[in-house]
Amino acid sequence: MQRLFSTDGPWPTPWMERVLPTCAELTAHARERTIFTRFIPPPTPDSAQGAWRGYYRHWRETTRDRLDPRLLDLMPELAAFVPPALVYDKPVYSAFGGHKLVSLLRERKVDTLVVSGAETDVCVLSTILAAIDLGFFIVVARDAVCSSSDAGHDALITMFELRFAHQLAIAEAEEILRAWPRNTD
Repeated sequence: MQRLFSTDGPWPTPWMERVLPTCAELTAHARERTIFTRFIPPPTPDSAQGAWRGYYRHWRETTRDRLDPRLLDLMPELAAFVPPALVYDKPVYSAFGGHKLVSLLRERKVDTLVVSGAETDVCVLSTILAAIDLGFFIVVARDAVCSSSDAGHDALITMFELRFAHQLAIAEAEEILRAWPRNTD
């Protein structure tokens, strides 16, 4: 949920503003247990790894040498929660790529993740699959994820429901908040 994906950015996700209040509501419920991730492009296409070079040659305006650095910021409604919420930067789609998120979660004895954000069929998908591979149970907030592709979003929600029932649940934020204790410490 970065400005990079807002209507101001090069990768607009048109209905991000619609789910943003729900993401903020989930965050407000457990701000001290919230971890935001930010997708941080490389400085130049040639500094990217492997196939990412071609990707950033196509999306040249998104490399850090050309991008307005303010577009890397969280949406202001979410940035207000930092701190105590944490922010991890990542160079790839998955929240588990490029840093030690899994170590932090294991240290905190986390076994379940509530996932919200953009885009359902890119970063959210990559993060969920990596988290499942690592053994975490996932709760997807149906009304707090979005994509720039309605077809991609709908297909992924359907796939999550059909293929991952033992490792993932999908629920509306209101239902998640009713079931989620404020403090478990």
